[in-house]
Amino acid sequence: MLRALKPSASHIARSAQTYTSQGSLVQPRRWQRNVADYVSKYSEKLENVAQQLGITVEELRTRVREQEREQERQKAIAAEACAAERALKQRDEQPASTSQVPRPPVPPIRKDSSPVKPLSGILNTERLLSKPHTAEEVSALWTAFHASRSGGTGRGFICASVPRETYDSMLNVAQRYPKFVLPIPRGTTMRDANDDDSMKAYEFFVLQWDFYDVPPPPSAFSDPFTPPPKHENSANPRVATAIFTPLLEFKLRQTFATPYLVLTFYPELASSHGLVLMRGEITPSAAKEPTTRDYLLSQQDAQLLAHGLQRFYLWGSGDERENLLRDFHERPGEFRWEELLKHSDIGV
Repeated sequence: MLRALKPSASHIARSAQTYTSQGSLVQPRRWQRNVADYVSKYSEKLENVAQQLGITVEELRTRVREQEREQERQKAIAAEACAAERALKQRDEQPASTSQVPRPPVPPIRKDSSPVKPLSGILNTERLLSKPHTAEEVSALWTAFHASRSGGTGRGFICASVPRETYDSMLNVAQRYPKFVLPIPRGTTMRDANDDDSMKAYEFFVLQWDFYDVPPPPSAFSDPFTPPPKHENSANPRVATAIFTPLLEFKLRQTFATPYLVLTFYPELASSHGLVLMRGEITPSAAKEPTTRDYLLSQQDAQLLAHGLQRFYLWGSGDERENLLRDFHERPGEFRWEELLKHSDIGV
């Protein structure tokens, strides 16, 4: 037997609200019935529910309206969540041709204060250290790598492998005397081609050393779940650079002068292989000229400057070159550039 359903309090309140507005009757659009009889039919039930809750009929209606607003708000939130979920699903279902575009490799980031590109940004040190290599093999790889640059010509670069002891000695002197000038022969005058050195032409270059923190040693660990070895107390020396700028360019533009050659010393393999790798980068010319003039400095001149640095900063014999470097800093009034020219002829 079917049981008559009792209207709930919210249903009663909504029904009464439909037909009343602040005590005045509102004519419905669909039904043509006596509104007053309908309201009076449920008024007693409304009063009973309100008495049970300890509130007035008007408060009951207000509470029902608040509940309806809350239900609408919850429905809106659920609809927004469904829309966001559908958008994510559509994005994940995009074709592989658009979602799997290869990205360019990210260059390794230095963890110290050095602006110099780490050695791992030039050589694959991870692969190099994954197998044992002697110092001679590393030196040969370093030379072959730079010989393959610039379309296999090696132009624009010079390189060398410096023994750890030699680099330590040069570094100690360079930290005491970080600036100097080096001459490069530029031929002879036409009328005195067979005369002595006094008639030769020279171009002077300003040398400036800069020093940076000890870099973290390279590691052969490629597994991201395997912690790399600790290097808090690395035995490697500091990174150093040597910048060469023509003296005339330096006088005209000072700190804005364009360096013609930059030597960078990489000490990452000093402890493991006893080597410091040197890389020289020659600045390209701004305007494209014939093949022999694509760079601001020739390969031979770059080699001359690198050899001149070694001759004046690798001490041990106590000769005149050491005195010239010392006078340049400690007794500039006694420095004689004529004496410097005696050491400018260096065979490459």
